[in-house]
Amino acid sequence: MSTPTPPFFDVRMQGFRNRATVAEVLATLDSRVVALPAETVELCDLAGRVLATPVSSAVDVPGFERAAMDGYAICAEDSVSPTPMTVVGEAFPARPYTGHVERGQAVRITTGAPIPDGADAVLMAEFASRDSDACVSATAPVVAGKHIVRVGEDVAKGREVLPAGRQLRPQDLGLLASIGVSRVSVHRRPRVAVLVTGNELLPPGSRPESFRIVDSNSPILAALVARDGGEPLPVRYLPDDYNAVRDAIRETDADLILVTGGTSVGTEDHAPRAVAEVGELTFHGVALRPAGPLGVGFLSSPGHSNLPLFLLPGNPVSCLCAYDLFAGRIVRRLGGRAWELPYRRITAPLASGINSVVDRVDYVRVKVENGLVLPILGSGASNLSSTVTADGFVLVPHERDELNAGELVEVWLYAG
Repeated sequence: MSTPTPPFFDVRMQGFRNRATVAEVLATLDSRVVALPAETVELCDLAGRVLATPVSSAVDVPGFERAAMDGYAICAEDSVSPTPMTVVGEAFPARPYTGHVERGQAVRITTGAPIPDGADAVLMAEFASRDSDACVSATAPVVAGKHIVRVGEDVAKGREVLPAGRQLRPQDLGLLASIGVSRVSVHRRPRVAVLVTGNELLPPGSRPESFRIVDSNSPILAALVARDGGEPLPVRYLPDDYNAVRDAIRETDADLILVTGGTSVGTEDHAPRAVAEVGELTFHGVALRPAGPLGVGFLSSPGHSNLPLFLLPGNPVSCLCAYDLFAGRIVRRLGGRAWELPYRRITAPLASGINSVVDRVDYVRVKVENGLVLPILGSGASNLSSTVTADGFVLVPHERDELNAGELVEVWLYAG
């Protein structure tokens, strides 16, 4: 059954009639967005990608018994007495000793070399006394199996080494290489379009001039998208023109569209109506501060029947907040990553209270000093420097109208 399209209400110069809760928006996104299809990727390009299917080993690692130390391959019983052992040969990695080790004999061996037939221990060089080039004695006994890496000790044949959903780390790539895997199936990286609206905006790298300001949202979004495993597409700048905004949204080829600006109640805020015309504007207006003008929609396009789109407020802190709480989850979900916020959390007491409003979530920037959480006061939605000063943020739940001084709160840390 298809989802009914909500009726469009033009909020321009009227304000929002109602606002969805944060929980309602998240529940809808969670139910409607799934990971992108898988693709096969070469080993050298797998770092940070997410496995679509589990990987099991088709081989034992190691596939032969090998020395874990430099020394001598011997029969362990010969180490109990100081009787000299005759050195009958040498073993090196990929150059094994081909004879059979008898009692009273030893084979000089290096780390990683195959254990000769007949030997059952490695006497470390540090515990071997060389009587001559041809004889060696043990200064300390060893037990059978000592300093020998057994077949399959690292990885046993048939073992699942990496589960589906694993975000691959550098050591994971090394393990794949060790079992002879050169390509695996991973979720496709979402291609994320960033459309920036506003006649007043100059591209990053410019200097503010006259009544124009520099776009700071697109560098933030590109970095966040890359962090979350997405592929940010080249930024497109759009004038405050309805047709231009509508056509850009309709013609964009991506897995996710982020539109910044033009989503509030001003006469030039065309993005919500454009989305409603070309697709489904599921939500417009959220009970959240900042980022209240957030819009969420879905489009149909070739290859996508449920393409998510976010209308992110133009004020930089609101844009960051909306990405943190909503859009970032979808970038990660599309690429097979975790839905949860990717920030480390700590719990600490508030140094001073935070006022809020019941039925609204507040995203409050804070510092952590001397074990206390200090709200950053007087930091409006356009004051981007407050997020640089902040160590992280606290979310005031929608059912609370304040958090009290001394109350333990959860802080999401921007760094680490």
